Amino acid sequence: MAQTTQQQGTRSDKRTAESDTFHRTAKVTELIGNSKESFEAAVQNALRDASQTIRHISGADVVRFSVKCEEGDIIEYRADLKIAFGIERE
Repeated sequence: MAQTTQQQGTRSDKRTAESDTFHRTAKVTELIGNSKESFEAAVQNALRDASQTIRHISGADVVRFSVKCEEGDIIEYRADLKIAFGIERE
């Protein structure tokens, strides 16, 4: 069973394929994604942006969808979501 090691600062990440999405403790944070195209793109944008600064995102719960309108036309799709990611231990 191969282990992967990634360095970020002084912490190392040693996970196996079986444990990649299992976390003994996870943190949950809320995000709002936006898109001019669709709700799906709004969710993808939020996850893509979050993954730039948060490691090991293991799941997301879409809480609600909303839109921004002008003169009755949709100009922006919004997705409110909660993402879960594992707490790193040394």
